[in-house]
Amino acid sequence: MSRARSLITRWPLVALLLLSLLMLPLLDGCRSSGQATPTSTKTPKTTATDEAVTATPRLPAATPTPLVTPTTRPSATPTSMPPTATPTPVPPTPRITVVPAPTLAENLCPLTGLPVDDPAKLARRPLAVKISNSLPTRPQSGLAKADIVFEHLAEGGITRFTALYLCQDAELIGSMRSARFIDLEIPAMYKSMLVFSGVSPGLVPKFKDADFRERQLSPDPLWNDPGTYRVPQEDRLYEHTLFTDTKLLWQVTAERGLNQRQQLDGLAFGAEPPDGGKDASKVDIPYRLSPVRYEYDAALGGWRRWIADQPHVEASSGTQHAPANVVIVGAHHVETDIIEDSLGSLSIQIQLWGDGPAMALRDGKAYEIRWMRSDRHDMLHFVYHDGTPFPLRPGQTWIQLVPLDMETPVQ
Repeated sequence: MSRARSLITRWPLVALLLLSLLMLPLLDGCRSSGQATPTSTKTPKTTATDEAVTATPRLPAATPTPLVTPTTRPSATPTSMPPTATPTPVPPTPRITVVPAPTLAENLCPLTGLPVDDPAKLARRPLAVKISNSLPTRPQSGLAKADIVFEHLAEGGITRFTALYLCQDAELIGSMRSARFIDLEIPAMYKSMLVFSGVSPGLVPKFKDADFRERQLSPDPLWNDPGTYRVPQEDRLYEHTLFTDTKLLWQVTAERGLNQRQQLDGLAFGAEPPDGGKDASKVDIPYRLSPVRYEYDAALGGWRRWIADQPHVEASSGTQHAPANVVIVGAHHVETDIIEDSLGSLSIQIQLWGDGPAMALRDGKAYEIRWMRSDRHDMLHFVYHDGTPFPLRPGQTWIQLVPLDMETPVQ
């Protein structure tokens, strides 16, 4: 009886042991059928970040594209940026067939469409001068004498100018400041000299390696070029006292053997306003720290310019700027990792290649057009949506570079 009781007591343990032995083959089978592919042959998943890092730099298609991964900070050279050091990059394929602009008469300035008082002026190389737009530097000198003025966002909400000179002389230009990312493009477009106070450390190698390196003039110790001077003023800090003039700049350009006539085809002009467009008397460009407004003046045939609700005037004459044309150019603005100032503001790359939307203002009308730049050395030019050239009014043009999502209301 005691032996039977002992067996009954031990039986559950024996049964559990037997059951475990029976289950072992089944467990092995389950493990075999569910086993993953060995890790050595596993294909890693590619993320958008991986693509942004490994993509080969290339010119964008006809319309520039934003960064692949908007949630990550772009590198100093976004993957869609064309190589500025390469003289002849492969151009993108335009989506529209562009009709060449008509050839201008020999006595007409290719940047304004106006007659020149001396044909020898057309034998000079254009000058691109970097001009400040901070409040302490207003009113600036020399903007009224430029053939074309670019205004662009710099950093921290401020704007800056790059003024182009060919067909007029300016006795004083400034005050001057440092160049920005966009100034890696403008001298290539207009085959110009670039005159600037310097660049931030992150941009130094890009300018030193640029394909227009010999055409750069800066007093910065890293360049140590002639062509600029100081004009001390009681109410201005030292950093706002750098100036130049066209006579000196063309003299330095000639001494370097660089002052020859350049091919500057691309712009079309017409005295009469083209058909189409809509009536416009005012346009607002809401740059954050220096909002701009243009109001059409029929008596002048130009667009009076206001900045921060104040008339924007020329320093020497006090005359309000009133260009014949205003062209608002929409382009991708990409924040880079290059620090521009002591506040940590980041440099902006404006992707001004390929094509994009634009609005041209002339003769009290606004026209929706396209801007085009198919090759690095092409001037920025303007066309209708079918590719035929849009005619600017003969005279000065201000080009306002804005992000694609910036609204510029017209009234």
